[in-house]
Amino acid sequence: MKVALIGATGFVGSHLLPELLERGHQVTAIVRDPAKVTLEHPNLVVKKGDAYNEAEIAGLVTGLDAVISTFNAGWHNPNLYADFMNGSKAIQNGVKKSGVKRFITVGGAGSLEIAPGRQLVDTPEFPKEYLPGATAARDYLDVIKQEKDLEWTFISPAIEMSAAAPHGRKGTYRTALDNPVFDTENRSRLSVEDLAVVIADELEKPQHIRQRFTAAY
Repeated sequence: MKVALIGATGFVGSHLLPELLERGHQVTAIVRDPAKVTLEHPNLVVKKGDAYNEAEIAGLVTGLDAVISTFNAGWHNPNLYADFMNGSKAIQNGVKKSGVKRFITVGGAGSLEIAPGRQLVDTPEFPKEYLPGATAARDYLDVIKQEKDLEWTFISPAIEMSAAAPHGRKGTYRTALDNPVFDTENRSRLSVEDLAVVIADELEKPQHIRQRFTAAY
């Protein structure tokens, strides 16, 4: 497929990019600073793009088969909530203007329900330093749920996400819709490498059109 990856140099995007390329997809990586993309591949095109400019996004993704957004406004950004909401909406609107129908976006685990009607982000144990970003991702989920034109999917990672150790890329996972997936130790865990597998699998064999879902071991 011809796929745009927004945020290809971020934590999730930098692991998803090689996963997509290894599967044979043609990837247009849309980033703020093209110099940060050090990977070279015959099926990779790198383009500079502003996630907050929907007209620019529309122009960059027109004619492609799908758009994947791993956009993050920066965990230490003092204006994180507003920037995440504005950027996410601009990307969504830009994809709509382009005519591309398939849109996958990565949000957070904070909106997962740990009890009926109670989301993780609202529990007293939720780390305060992650509240602005988690709340923004939760509120953006409410926005995209109203989207009728795009064939969107919102992916919530596991509660605990790590790079490489101790799992690396296993290639196996379990899924759920609005509740976390827990393992035998009552933990919701997934490596970022396997989150990339989850996203690529959903791209190739859509199972959650106009749904949010999550994945963990």
